[in-house]
Amino acid sequence: MVMQRYLLTYMGVVLTLYLHQFIRAIEVPRDPSIQDELSQPPTITKQSVKNYIVDPRDNIIIECDAKGNPFPIFTWTRNGKFFNVAKDPRVSMRRRSGTLSIDFRSGGRPEDYEGEYQCFARNDFGTAISNKIVLQVSKSPLWPKENLDIQEVHEGAPLILACNPPPGLPPPAIFWMSSSMEPIHQDKRVSQGQNGDLYFSNVMQEDALTDYSCNARFAFTHTIQQKNPYTLKVLTKQPHNETSFRNHTDIYSARGVTERHPSFMYPTGTSSSQMVLRGEDLLLECIASGVPTPDIMWHKRGGELPVGRISYENFKKALRIANVSEEDSGEYFCLASNKVGSSRHTVSVRVKAAPYWLDEPENLVLAPGEGGRLICRANGNPKPSIQWLVNGEPIESSLPNPSREVKGDTVMFRDAQIGSSAVYQCNASNEHGYLLANAFVSVLDVSPRILAPRSQPMKVIHNNRTLLDCPFFGSPIPTTRWFKNGQGNTLDGGNYRMYENGTLEIKMARKEDQGTYTCVATNILGKAEIQVRLEVKDPTRIITGPTDAVPKKGSTIHLSCRVKYDPTLKLTVSWLKDDSPLYIGNRMKKDEDGLTIYGVSEKDQGYYTCVASTELDRDTARAHLTVLARPDRPRDLELTDLAERSVRLTWIPGDDNNSPITDYIVEFEEDKFQPGVWHNHSRYPGSVNSAVLRLAPYVNYQFRVIAVNEVGSSYPSLPSERYQTNGARPEINPTGVQGAGTSKNNMVISWTPLNATQAYGPKLKYIVKWRRRDTRESWSNVTVSGDVSKYTVTQTPTYVPYEIKVQAENEFGRAAEPDVVIGYSGEDYPKAAPTDIRLRVLNSTAISLQWTRVYPDTIQGQLKEYRAYFWRESSLLKNLWVSKKKQSESFIGDRTRGIVSRLFPYSNYKLEMVVVNGRGDGPRSEIKEFTTPEGVPSAPRYFKIRQPNVDTITLEWEHPEHPNGILIGYTLRYQAFNGSKTGRTIVENFSPNQTKFLLQRTDPISRYRFDLRSRTQIGDGEPAKGESPSSLNEGLPTPAYTKNQGDIATQGWFIGLMCAIALLVLILLIVCFIKRSRGGKYPVRENKDVPLDPDDQKVDNGSFDYSDEDNKPLQGSQTSLDGTIKQQESDDSLVDYGEGGEGQFNEDGSFIGQYTVKKDKEETEGNESSEATSPVNAIYSLA
Repeated sequence: MVMQRYLLTYMGVVLTLYLHQFIRAIEVPRDPSIQDELSQPPTITKQSVKNYIVDPRDNIIIECDAKGNPFPIFTWTRNGKFFNVAKDPRVSMRRRSGTLSIDFRSGGRPEDYEGEYQCFARNDFGTAISNKIVLQVSKSPLWPKENLDIQEVHEGAPLILACNPPPGLPPPAIFWMSSSMEPIHQDKRVSQGQNGDLYFSNVMQEDALTDYSCNARFAFTHTIQQKNPYTLKVLTKQPHNETSFRNHTDIYSARGVTERHPSFMYPTGTSSSQMVLRGEDLLLECIASGVPTPDIMWHKRGGELPVGRISYENFKKALRIANVSEEDSGEYFCLASNKVGSSRHTVSVRVKAAPYWLDEPENLVLAPGEGGRLICRANGNPKPSIQWLVNGEPIESSLPNPSREVKGDTVMFRDAQIGSSAVYQCNASNEHGYLLANAFVSVLDVSPRILAPRSQPMKVIHNNRTLLDCPFFGSPIPTTRWFKNGQGNTLDGGNYRMYENGTLEIKMARKEDQGTYTCVATNILGKAEIQVRLEVKDPTRIITGPTDAVPKKGSTIHLSCRVKYDPTLKLTVSWLKDDSPLYIGNRMKKDEDGLTIYGVSEKDQGYYTCVASTELDRDTARAHLTVLARPDRPRDLELTDLAERSVRLTWIPGDDNNSPITDYIVEFEEDKFQPGVWHNHSRYPGSVNSAVLRLAPYVNYQFRVIAVNEVGSSYPSLPSERYQTNGARPEINPTGVQGAGTSKNNMVISWTPLNATQAYGPKLKYIVKWRRRDTRESWSNVTVSGDVSKYTVTQTPTYVPYEIKVQAENEFGRAAEPDVVIGYSGEDYPKAAPTDIRLRVLNSTAISLQWTRVYPDTIQGQLKEYRAYFWRESSLLKNLWVSKKKQSESFIGDRTRGIVSRLFPYSNYKLEMVVVNGRGDGPRSEIKEFTTPEGVPSAPRYFKIRQPNVDTITLEWEHPEHPNGILIGYTLRYQAFNGSKTGRTIVENFSPNQTKFLLQRTDPISRYRFDLRSRTQIGDGEPAKGESPSSLNEGLPTPAYTKNQGDIATQGWFIGLMCAIALLVLILLIVCFIKRSRGGKYPVRENKDVPLDPDDQKVDNGSFDYSDEDNKPLQGSQTSLDGTIKQQESDDSLVDYGEGGEGQFNEDGSFIGQYTVKKDKEETEGNESSEATSPVNAIYSLA
């Protein structure tokens, strides 16, 4: 038992080794460098078809091309014998080809070269042969001359017109025409059979109206031959009457034609048989006669007709089955039937088969000592016979080869040796054809070659399956191994897998798999190797993709597409719309974050796909864009249910464009009062498409409908047809009736006229009535036309009440009696002024007033208000110019007291009062004078914080715009801060003439907050606040802001104003210097109330005499840090503030000090002058 097991094991191993040598045959790669160097037997690459028909007018080309190494030599046989090409001057062979060319330009007959040709391609390693090419010359013989008798046939009888075309090669195409070259009309009754004959299932009288000629068209010669025409004579039983036939339901009975049972004209009898080859089309035909014309139906006995491969031709008289196979064998029958009966014909179909391949032999490349086999398996019906040839000769007659054994359809090789290369032919044939295949056996010994670059980089995506290719060739077949980074262990197993073709699979590439991989191919003749440098890259991923969006038409939408990718790879982001490339037009912008679409429209709706791709991978994200747009207009408006005062309007809604319709607006237009103007009629929910409309009398209506959704309104629909309602008397009177005078002796009665839907009839008029209310006199009246909306009553007393009525009337009658409205005639100016005016100062900006009201009869109209006029006469501050523009305060109604506010502190005011009615102001009261007390000042102006170095901070400011009293100083509060930490608050008080402060920093890290306020005796004013700079930048001051102050230096209007002032300053300076150089007089000011400084005693009659002694600035000017003179910024600001001087106070406590910058005469000369030399002051003096 043990011995038996050992023998079985040994035999299994031997059998495995034996079969292994047949399984692993060598494949020669298609690489041209390999193909050109290896020795190879010939292989046929191109040849003419087996049955080769040529045009006799052309030269004959018989193709035969082959490859091999060395390049093969070609020979030919004709009819089984050697064909000596060199002996025939008409025959030549192409260079490096076996293709024959037979030239007839110098004479010769193509028919002389008909026959069976075969091509042989030889080199040192074998001979390949072509198919046997049967060459035939196309023929188009003439039609034999014949005289055809007239064909007499009874009406209703069947008829066959034979064609019998002359035999041609290939057979001609047949078609029937008349002698006048008109095609013969074919239908179910008259049709051409597959054999070319023309079949009449039954002959009719009209068939004799033409003759019939058979035509044959020969494809190669492009010629048409025509047979002599047939002439028909149709014998009828009854005279021909077309009209009676046309009106008769059965044309055959009308003509006396006897109805006949169907019978087959082709094929004849009840059964026939047909053979077809596998792979060809089966064409079955049944043509039947009968009266009426029979219908044809096709069936297969015991089964269904093959679905998808059948088609009907020739009015269902022919059945075609494409690409038949053995299962299509069987019995088919056609059934011809009419109302008389039916007939059946059975066709027995046999499917045969020319040989076809099951296993076609393939080229075999062996190494010395190896074995293999050639297999040639074919099938057919009948079963084909297999014949082996070697180098074109039967294998039985070839030299014996001990390493070769033929077993039917297989040739086996064992221990093949160099020199046993050859080309083997397999011929499979039966009675229906043959197959011929060439397969060479080549014995090679080749050292390993790797068919890839020796060193190549390869990039892969992290966690992806990766294949490292190592295509190789060698004989014997080399073995392959892979190494990583020069390590000695072969890569196979775990995350690696090796294939027989040399490919190394990395099942999941990771970062640690990066490195240099080496593939080594080895056989007994040597070895070869390549290196692959593997780089593992991060995958491309869309981390924020587009999301479905529903934007409105015209809006802007952004589709996100943020991508994470390996930075060493080049990223390309593209967009698709509905799976097609998106064209980025002017309305679209693509950036690194996504796609922005401006002005979204309906055509933008669809699916958008972001495609992020690198050279290694890609990722996609998709979203749908649904565009909301205004709805389409409603259509097909229809008016139904027409009534006296109503009608039903129906419409078909338009597309809502993705936003549901919420409302429908119905509008109307009438053509009498306002033609072409559309008015709103009613509004309905978006769920309805029909509504009953209430109508007014005497209106010629036309309607349209507007659809509304969340986006907006649609375009109006097309108008409906018009509908005219009957007239009636008005139901309402005009509204808005009122009476008011436009002068003291009239009254204008006005009203709102009736519109088109309120007139109710033609000839609309208004009856206007009025009478005085106090005297109860009789009514006055006037009638005006319907297009009038007011009437003026003249010669009325001043401001008396009237009773007024306006009534509508048309052709059908009057409206109901209108209500009485009270109106008044015109007003006159009041005749009296308020008296006994008493005032009391409340604070620095407000006073209270009391007065005695005027008598009602002096008002002469409707009392509107009491009004106080007041103006600022002067300021209590010396040398401060003020505006005397009048202001007013209104006290509505019949009042006797009120409060006047918005006053300037520390000022002298005057006030007067009037009574106001609808006509205007009455006379002025007596003028009252009052003085406002001192107040708190406004914030210091132009507060600037500078930090020239790390140790000091400089603060600069200017005097407040509104001192509102006598300025007694400044209060500065500041504290250090660092983030959220703050230091203690330090308070500094300054004199009124100080406008600069230098702070020594104790902490170089912290910043400072500052709060600066001006101070009067009343208290501190509004603050100017700021912070020190965050970094050293002396040239950039930190702006400080007050409660109501911004940095105007950056405002456009301020820059323009400063430019204009600079230009005026330049002009005035030029004028000043011209006048000064002449020693003339220059006008200083008009008579003002501001007193001059004692130094200004040279003023005489409003002029000033310039001299070199005038070096001091005037009291009304201010010297800046750069030595120029500045005018006050507003009417209420102090003028006399400067820097570096000493102030003075008058005995009454007013501040009159003059402050100047202490400079040498050389520094200030030309920069300081009297007030008259200041261009800005000159402008103010001229104001």
